[in-house]
Amino acid sequence: MLRIHVSGVDLSRVRMATRPDAMWETILSFHRLRDRRGSTVFGKWRKESRTRLNGEARLLSAVVPPRGYFPDFLTPSGGGPEPFGLDAGMEALRDTPADRIRGELGLLAGNGSPARRPAGGHAPAALPETLAEGRTEPLGRLISTLRAYHRAAIEPYWPHIRASVEADRAVRGRALLDGGADELLATLPPMIRWRAPVLEADYPVDRELRLDGRGLLLQPSFFCRGTPVVYRDPALPPVLVYPVTHPGAPASADPGPWLGRLVGHTRSAVLRSIGNGCTTSELARRTGVSLASASQHACVLREAGLVRTLRHGSSVLHTLTPLGAALIRGGASLAVP
Repeated sequence: MLRIHVSGVDLSRVRMATRPDAMWETILSFHRLRDRRGSTVFGKWRKESRTRLNGEARLLSAVVPPRGYFPDFLTPSGGGPEPFGLDAGMEALRDTPADRIRGELGLLAGNGSPARRPAGGHAPAALPETLAEGRTEPLGRLISTLRAYHRAAIEPYWPHIRASVEADRAVRGRALLDGGADELLATLPPMIRWRAPVLEADYPVDRELRLDGRGLLLQPSFFCRGTPVVYRDPALPPVLVYPVTHPGAPASADPGPWLGRLVGHTRSAVLRSIGNGCTTSELARRTGVSLASASQHACVLREAGLVRTLRHGSSVLHTLTPLGAALIRGGASLAVP
């Protein structure tokens, strides 16, 4: 079990990440790629991503074991609610001090991972050894491999990943407005339990994390599964990465044929009224339609990939996807990290 000790000062410094973190999603997705569980959500993504990979998985396996500890330096933190994009994250990774890389790879070797060169000295398994020597070429090779993996497994699905995280943020934001940080922590996924002044979570090992006035950054993640994740090094900025609710499998930004159903003044008004998030009752009031009509319009917009819907208590909360927001803006392009 993980126990995070939260003082009154820490509670006032609980923050939500503003968007998905490209580095966390990249590394955690590599766990999902080798995990047979969660086929409903990740099965199609695994199949599609594997067809685009070209040896990246073999090299990354040397520094990211199938389960358990992986080096903290692979998921650098800016220390604030604005996560690194891919380019900034790779630059932060490139700037990691050699002694930190050496120390964390030493922990990886002690964790029973393939951090030591096996008989025959295959190149991927030798990567941790050459990284630990502090040479720039192995680190550059790792960064190039991570970029290639991200292009194959993350970039095509980024709009869906971002929409999932933004929908989770809308739910947590509502909780924060309704009841403050206490309510926010109490509404995290069921594997995380707020028993003031301790935030408990299911975890593969026993850990005690004391925030000591630094606060806590909550980072929702599409590819986190089962249990949350924290840095092993307690001196790093406290971040709790936790899984979002998955209403469906990751998909590309292609809206398919459903956009043909998105016609008429009322449905356009419904899309605009959803804005930064609203319940079905609020949507009906904003647009002047019945509750049943608001629910039906939201359903069509959801099928078109323009709206995400998550349950919040006894209500449901609708939020725009990046595609829906882009349509309102006039078809502005959807950016990747």
